[in-house]
Amino acid sequence: MILNIDIETFSDVSIEYGVQAYCNSPNFDILLFGFAVGNSPVQIVDLTTEELPQWIVSALTDKNYIKSAYNVPFEFNCLSRYLNLDLDITQWSDTMVQALENGLPSSLEKCAEVLGLEHQKDKRGKALIKKFSIPDKKGNRLYPKSDLVSKADWEIFKLYCKQDVEVERAIRKAIPLILRREFDLWCIDQNINNRGVRLDTNFCKNAISIYDKYSKDCLERMRTLTKLDNPKSPKQLIEWLYSKNINTKSLDKSTVKDLLATDIPKDVKEVLQLRQEISKTSIKKYYTMLESVSKGDRIRGILQFYGANRTGRWAGRIIQPQNLPQNHITDLDFSRSLVANGDYDSFYQCYDVAQTLSELIRTALIPSDDCRFIVSDFSAIEARVIAWVSGEQWRLEVFKNDGDIYCASASEMFKVPVVKHGINGHLRQKGKIAELALGYGGSVGALTSMGALKMGIAEEELQPLVEQWRESNLHITKLWKDVENATIRVIKGGRAETINGLITIFRDLDNLYIRLPNERRLTYRNPTLVTNKFGKSAIGYMGVNQTTKKWEIIETFGGKLVENIIQAIARDCLAENIIKLESMGFKIVFHVHDEVIIDCPIGKSSAEEVAKIMGEPISWAKGLPLKADAYECNYYKKD
Repeated sequence: MILNIDIETFSDVSIEYGVQAYCNSPNFDILLFGFAVGNSPVQIVDLTTEELPQWIVSALTDKNYIKSAYNVPFEFNCLSRYLNLDLDITQWSDTMVQALENGLPSSLEKCAEVLGLEHQKDKRGKALIKKFSIPDKKGNRLYPKSDLVSKADWEIFKLYCKQDVEVERAIRKAIPLILRREFDLWCIDQNINNRGVRLDTNFCKNAISIYDKYSKDCLERMRTLTKLDNPKSPKQLIEWLYSKNINTKSLDKSTVKDLLATDIPKDVKEVLQLRQEISKTSIKKYYTMLESVSKGDRIRGILQFYGANRTGRWAGRIIQPQNLPQNHITDLDFSRSLVANGDYDSFYQCYDVAQTLSELIRTALIPSDDCRFIVSDFSAIEARVIAWVSGEQWRLEVFKNDGDIYCASASEMFKVPVVKHGINGHLRQKGKIAELALGYGGSVGALTSMGALKMGIAEEELQPLVEQWRESNLHITKLWKDVENATIRVIKGGRAETINGLITIFRDLDNLYIRLPNERRLTYRNPTLVTNKFGKSAIGYMGVNQTTKKWEIIETFGGKLVENIIQAIARDCLAENIIKLESMGFKIVFHVHDEVIIDCPIGKSSAEEVAKIMGEPISWAKGLPLKADAYECNYYKKD
């Protein structure tokens, strides 16, 4: 029996800090509970005037009812908190994940529009959410029974909730359910998200305090130099610069950077540098971390399952763990200890305050009591997967023999031995940049964007470098062409085509599919052939343009499809190990790209054991040479 659910809520904590922080507020409240059992009419329980019927409360823990919602973590956590129930995630089904796996937008409204459903999301609800679900600008809550609320508005809000249930149910019926293996993985993912990772709140508070004092010192120095009341004011500072014969209409980051690159007076340079310091935004992560904390000083819900619906990879949420600044500080323990102790003077004397605080952000994530982190990641996973899928034998041999792929690539390209820090070692850098830039059909532009010119590679070397890499990797370049040509033939109405016995391209009336080695499939909606900017036939499909955020035709090509395939398989390798590690009792607190972070009791297991587990062969990936590295740490960092 399917119990379709949608709720409307109130909280004085912004949902941007995650649903756990949102619903753990003492002022959290559920206003409306919309539901429908199977195909029965949608009903609304107004929780501002009545109690939730007992049979519904019982159904929420009854395994005979599958609870279905769009973006389940919201309903799951809100209802757990509101009713004080220990809910079982395996009894739930998420239609948003279902939509993402089928190549649809993540938004309920957009998903319904794209599917052309009879039931569409009521757009009047957005204004009413602002009225009933969040505080006003003064922080006050508007109660539904208030004299300031019209009965008509409240009835419309009920209709909005009812319509969301209708839409969610229609989406569930319109598209295929996710694979059982993916459902099991999703359940594990929700448990990881609800477990969360511990935050060193004292460290964060001290980091903020140090930065605030530093900002005040910078501002005071700017006042001394400029004699301005408020040198933070762009208007005042622009006028001061004009008095110094520097004419600018903007003080945004790029403009300030450009000005600093010119020959300007010493005092002007210092003022602009100080402005840069107090304008750095990466420090704001500390504020977000503290705002996102819920029970047990833990940040929860930082991973979005199937967040990248081209590949199925996870996306980051709240603190965006995949975008945390890297740490390059050599004395990491010492610098962190100064912040942990709130020692501003020593920290100021020893370090670039803003930059170092930025690099220390990831160290705010710490293990539970009596635990340490074990961090393990795959070694060159995408390079290994593309060698396996394409059948590039020399590369597979390098990986099987634990060789250096950058040296090996350079050796293949230049036909000479290349040893790191040894014979022809200077060529390794060229092998490295070629590996990073050219694997998915990239050319001179890809090398440039990867920083080839900054690495000292001459512009006239770029095109020969592209050609040398492609000549050394004939099976990979063939894979691009094979995937592109097969896709075009399938779009034109051809039969399913299998490439290298590992991936299969096929379609139905609405979608193009690429079936991966583990049977998961990538979905491209409404495939078509378009004319590209070169006047040639190209592959197109409907998707969300990442720039415009609109649902429109996305143009693609063989190399890009191969990138999707390789990243998707790499994701599936990580997924297999998440399942394996969790089944063995390891507690993953989050993961980033190809890396897992485990909260492991002191004295139990080791980095070596986890690395060995991660590197074990996968049943559906026979011949794929996996390898992983691992290390232990008392706070999250890059080894």
